[in-house]
Amino acid sequence: MLVPVAVAAAVTTALATPSSLTCALGPSWQGLHGSLGPARRLQWPKKQKQCRRKVYAIDIRAQFELKPPPYPLDALEPHMSKETLEYHWGKHHRGYVDNLNKMIAGTELDELSLEDIILATYSKGDLLPPFNQAAQTWNHDFFWESMKPGGGGKPSGELLELINRDFGSFERLIDDLRSAASTQFGSGWAWLAYKANRLDVGNAVNPKPSDEDKKLVVVKSPNAVNPLIWDYSPLLTIDVWEHAYYLDFQNRRADYISVFLEKLVSWEAVSSRLEIAKARATEREEEEERKKREEEEKTSDGGEVPEIYVDNKSDDSETE
Repeated sequence: MLVPVAVAAAVTTALATPSSLTCALGPSWQGLHGSLGPARRLQWPKKQKQCRRKVYAIDIRAQFELKPPPYPLDALEPHMSKETLEYHWGKHHRGYVDNLNKMIAGTELDELSLEDIILATYSKGDLLPPFNQAAQTWNHDFFWESMKPGGGGKPSGELLELINRDFGSFERLIDDLRSAASTQFGSGWAWLAYKANRLDVGNAVNPKPSDEDKKLVVVKSPNAVNPLIWDYSPLLTIDVWEHAYYLDFQNRRADYISVFLEKLVSWEAVSSRLEIAKARATEREEEEERKKREEEEKTSDGGEVPEIYVDNKSDDSETE
């Protein structure tokens, strides 16, 4: 979602020796783009709530940029005011991005994508300090892109087919989204997500463990938590933090949810995300099958490469 921008910061030669940072990641974990390899220990002292920095003669670190919504700030009026966008995007979202950059600068986390920072710092629910800033940065980018001017209506094509298959009807999906968003206690998010068959996600408790494969599901999450930690592919989100709607609706969360679903949601964005999610699931299945075949071949061969012997005399006689 956010694109790292390389920033070079010169430091004195006396500080040229690198020092590594650790935050306990536990066993090997999977990033969104595959395994990040064997366990690394990112030392993150509980009391200090910060990492030791990597220091080099030239310290190259990634920074994330505040990405604007894909429309002018007044484009969602009268359903969501320009004032709300200025406050929500310009203050809250900006704050998450700025704080994230400060927290990861010079650490091993600044070498990761935003999604992989979220997975690493969730730490099985024992949140490391950058998690909230990274997750809220990602969540808000995703939220802005879940809306469009003149939104609402009803989806079509394969998305609608899967909705009817997994929820029974489009109306039932809307009821489930409305219920998830309205019953999320305090701050949080409601989500429509694509769930591949990943029962053991390792880093978190799967909220919908099931042998059923490749389904659309509705889930809700508190605070900054999002479905990436459950290895789900988010398709749509409704922000139910109070600052998302208070200027326009005061404490009438239910009215805000209705307006979002009827006037703002971009089903085109949801359809595009579904295609990406399905492609990702297929790629992962193919990769897992490949690894499985390799393991089976190693087992059948006893882990050894068979030796081939050539009868040189026989070859020579044939040549003659």
